[in-house]
Amino acid sequence: MQLFEKYKIPEKIRKHGIFEISAKQINEFREARLMTKSDHRRNLPVIFKRHRLSILPITRGTYLISQFKNYKDFEEKETEIIRVPFPIYIESVNYENITSEAMALNCAYITGILADFINDEGILPTVSGRMSSGTFSFEIETFLGPNACIDVSNSQIEIDGGYEGIEKLALVEAKNFLSDDFLIRQVYYPYRLWRNKTSKRVSSLYMVYSNDIFTFYEYEFQEPNNYNSITLIKQKKYSIEETEIELEDILKVLDKAKIIKEPEVPFPQANSFKRVINLCELLNETELTKDEITNNYDFDPRQTNYYTDAGRYLGLIRKRREEGQIVFSLTDEGQRLFRLKYKPRQLKFVELILNHKVFNETFKLCIERGGILQRHEIVAIMKESNLYNIESEDTFYRRASTISRWIEWIFELTRL
Repeated sequence: MQLFEKYKIPEKIRKHGIFEISAKQINEFREARLMTKSDHRRNLPVIFKRHRLSILPITRGTYLISQFKNYKDFEEKETEIIRVPFPIYIESVNYENITSEAMALNCAYITGILADFINDEGILPTVSGRMSSGTFSFEIETFLGPNACIDVSNSQIEIDGGYEGIEKLALVEAKNFLSDDFLIRQVYYPYRLWRNKTSKRVSSLYMVYSNDIFTFYEYEFQEPNNYNSITLIKQKKYSIEETEIELEDILKVLDKAKIIKEPEVPFPQANSFKRVINLCELLNETELTKDEITNNYDFDPRQTNYYTDAGRYLGLIRKRREEGQIVFSLTDEGQRLFRLKYKPRQLKFVELILNHKVFNETFKLCIERGGILQRHEIVAIMKESNLYNIESEDTFYRRASTISRWIEWIFELTRL
């Protein structure tokens, strides 16, 4: 806020459409590295969201602020998971304990996942790491109306992995957490650099590794000089482990489920169970403060509360206060769960859900009816389940959406 007030940034953007700022100016109030790192819309500072602003680097120490259309929403397509074998002679990589994006990329390469997705068995790893962007110009759409013309000169970029084959060079941006969108710059700047340096076609890939599933997206810039011409070409999912789960497996879990007393934590308001799992994965690697979860992953402050509470509700996440900060870590139950292989781990998640009366009764009725219940039917079950600290009708209906979505996730396991 002080930075924006000192340099009258909103007023100058309204007048000129764009504002140029240096790292030195940003550092007067906050470390530039943190201020300029917003990999997802939710990570943008509050004042940026208020004015629909985002930021782009144009040199190693200079940035432009405007109402750029800087992000691309993921378009999820229903695809089967392709099972791939892991080479039996590889001992230095443990595919059952992938703890980083770099390790996930290595696994994707040595198992042939990348070769299959790129459709070139002869690909070899070539470029990676930090490098200079070179010099180029492009147009970007803005919420102001007209496109902005941007000149970039030796900004710093980072490539997680580059793989070259006979006909193309594939550049990969890798993540080990789920999100709703991504920063186009992370794939566009590397694309523009290498498009000028090779005669081969440059392919922009995005990889997400979560819950033992590798999801690959291929994007194409249909107009090389247009930042927003990014288009999804294809998407595939892969797994090294067995992923087939039958409805019979789920029903066996239902039969042995033991109803427990409702915990005295907020009832879940976290509709994406995949993201509950992914948050637990991140905590399996290291404990995180509330601010670290909010600032580094695709969560806003309220969602951080909702999703950590969901993990606590299931007995997987522990919350404590340390040196004035709220810190989250996995419980012993959570740590044991992540030592399981894919199939038994998913069934354990199902068990933890169905051990709660409201989910158990709702799931049984869904089985009988052959489909998901209507919201008011779920609310009726909730009111008979002695839930913790839910009183108003509005709260019952909001929380009912989470019950519905978690039940949908259970059914989706049988269709992967």
